[in-house]
Amino acid sequence: MPPHFELMPQAAKVSSNKTEATKAIVWSIAGSDSGGGAGIQADLLTMRAFGVHGCSLITAITAQSSVEVARVELVSEQMLAAQWQTLLADLPPVAIKIGLVASRAQQQQLATLLATLPTTIPVIIDPVLIASCGDTLTLDPGSDALPELPALYRFASLLTPNLPELAALTGLAVTTPEQIITATECLLTQGVRAVLVKGGHASGCKQLALDYLASTRQQYWLASPRIDTEHNHGTGCSLASAITSGLALGYPLDDAVVLAKAYLNRGLSAAYATGQGPGTLSHLPLPVAVEHFPLWLNTAQVQALYQGASLADLTPPSAAFAPLAQAEMGLYPVVDSVAWLTRLLPLGVNTIQLRIKTADQQQLSAEIAAAIALAKQYQAQLFINDHWQLALQLGAYGVHLGQEDLATADLHALQQAGIRLGVSSHGYAELLRAKALQPSYIALGHIFPTKTKQMPSQPQGVARLAQYVALAAPYPTVAIGGINAERIAAVAATGVNSIAVVTAITEAADPEQATQLLMALLAKAKQEAHVRQLAQAKEFAQAINEVNAVCLN
Repeated sequence: MPPHFELMPQAAKVSSNKTEATKAIVWSIAGSDSGGGAGIQADLLTMRAFGVHGCSLITAITAQSSVEVARVELVSEQMLAAQWQTLLADLPPVAIKIGLVASRAQQQQLATLLATLPTTIPVIIDPVLIASCGDTLTLDPGSDALPELPALYRFASLLTPNLPELAALTGLAVTTPEQIITATECLLTQGVRAVLVKGGHASGCKQLALDYLASTRQQYWLASPRIDTEHNHGTGCSLASAITSGLALGYPLDDAVVLAKAYLNRGLSAAYATGQGPGTLSHLPLPVAVEHFPLWLNTAQVQALYQGASLADLTPPSAAFAPLAQAEMGLYPVVDSVAWLTRLLPLGVNTIQLRIKTADQQQLSAEIAAAIALAKQYQAQLFINDHWQLALQLGAYGVHLGQEDLATADLHALQQAGIRLGVSSHGYAELLRAKALQPSYIALGHIFPTKTKQMPSQPQGVARLAQYVALAAPYPTVAIGGINAERIAAVAATGVNSIAVVTAITEAADPEQATQLLMALLAKAKQEAHVRQLAQAKEFAQAINEVNAVCLN
């Protein structure tokens, strides 16, 4: 299986004499850059790298190089409509990216056309105003073209302005984190569902590029090291089209943004000159290596950075949660009663989670206290799901929290008490958030369809799991969701430290026998993975020696 199997197109499906699309179709509605670095050209290169099929609806033709925009010529209303109708008839979009809209008339025309599409199609709007060389791209600079943009706002799943564009769109100063937040809220009140403010132009933090993602549901920052290159032509276009491509591949918005940022960071690290002015980033195919992913930050941390703090200051070792006594947790049963602990701990299970949903506080307290005592008897690592107050009060070994619990739990009190913390995650963005807490472990799921509870996310699969495991380092990882005896070897091959199971044990005809079988299968799979790693390391060392021998000769 290729390392990014789930991001690659499936085999063609043939129905009678019509072949169905084998790749997700993404539209780019933007201007043509004759220099090849931005606009439609950058969008199509990005979409190809993501494995989707890009279609172009050109709004304007630019005479553009790396040093100037000499001329911008609008396509006619009839030509734009013809492109739309022709593509819609045969290549309807899964997602749409909108870049340069060069006149008020085009804004209104696109708003009218978008109103005819299903509202389930995500629309990413990149409000392109100025080229990288500094020249304006709109046909009517200084006019009231910008105030007309709200006609498109109601169709935007995400708006992606940079700081100068945010200032122009709102008329507000955007120098400090507080000002950026205020300006973003101004856009949200006008009907935009989410805003990603690109912080590359910010001067308040010299070492990091800080992007702010906000919706009515959540707000956070993504931090990436500034890459020392002047070759940044087309970065805004590429980021927006990468996000759109991610959405077309089925990623939720948060994950699409994180993956797009990693794609952009890698492209900038390999950027190249094209002419006398700013060159362009490289468009390399997925997957993206771990070192290019951003960090998750909250507003308080960003304010500290603006005041001169370093990243190391934000995450001191003293703020980390206590590490696991046994990082290789092995099989990790999740059960709903002390009775299950009584049955499973004697089998050699060294890590277990108690997930009780009762509302009776007296019964809950008694169960947790009994579980803590039993786990200590077997020297097992017991994690209490959700009920962090009782875990803190009763001195539990660890607590496991979902993402929704992180905002309300007293994490500082848990950390100061030495209680271990496990955190659930369901994709790139939640994984970055969990990692920012310096937890004891990170749970990655759900890997396969599961019937234990309703999940808002889609099954991740083992290909994405392998990427998450690498991204979660140095923290131990747990895979969870729909894992059984048939799937355990494939899951273990990703390098995950532990595998959590629920119904594979609790619904088995013989739970004890099922537990022992799963433990044996996991141990075997881990041993086989270790042997493969040693063989690969040996092959790599031999290859290096051969290269060195050739060089010496």
